[in-house]
Amino acid sequence: MLQCDQVTMDFGPFRAVDKCSFSVERGSITGLIGPNGAGKSTMFNMIAGAFRNTAGRIVYEGEDITELSTDKRFHKGLVRTFQIPHEFQHLTVLENLMMVPPGQLGESLFRNWLSASMVADVEEQTYERATEALRFLELTHVSHERAGRLSGGQKKLLELGRTIMTDAKLVLLDEPAAGVNRTLLRKLEEKIQFLNQERGYTFILIEHDMEMIEKLCGPIICMAEGKVLIQGDFATVRSDSRVLEAYLGEKQEVLH
Repeated sequence: MLQCDQVTMDFGPFRAVDKCSFSVERGSITGLIGPNGAGKSTMFNMIAGAFRNTAGRIVYEGEDITELSTDKRFHKGLVRTFQIPHEFQHLTVLENLMMVPPGQLGESLFRNWLSASMVADVEEQTYERATEALRFLELTHVSHERAGRLSGGQKKLLELGRTIMTDAKLVLLDEPAAGVNRTLLRKLEEKIQFLNQERGYTFILIEHDMEMIEKLCGPIICMAEGKVLIQGDFATVRSDSRVLEAYLGEKQEVLH
């Protein structure tokens, strides 16, 4: 579904990602691991279109999207979440979901004047879709709370909910476990697995929680110092000497 071919990112004289090549299979939950500073988030930003890679190609569903803008990638079903949630703090949880679908008729001033009933029908459909997403996420009890008041784990669920409000095909999850208590983390894992198995979402998951990686991910890609060290299953990656060396002195216990 996704092919990164010799992808490189330079910030002035500093090379953050160095000729990285890997693939992501349709229907997989692919883990992207590595120590801090490995280039994982930079890679996500390039795949999503926030950064324009210095060299190399990014191919999505057979199409070279290297030059496409972020919004055009979004409309093709390539969606991302953030390590630090980007909710609209002063809108309610429900409103955060309802504003996601693109091209809503109510966004047009003239449509509101000339086709008010049609706008109302679309808004009702969006409302029903959002309330269904809240039921799925088990967030109906906070649907009318301002999103800025949610806990860290609830905000991560809301981030996932916003992907449900799109026509997502490939979802980039940036450290979904960060700042989430174990109870909500188990719930988040369940929702990711359901979306993968029942709705056909393909995921790429950046995460330092190796228990979550082992539970959810099939193929795993390990990066270090801007390069891909290895791509394989969890047991193969965990036992690779280059991976162990990459984590030395920083977080060795994460691989046990």
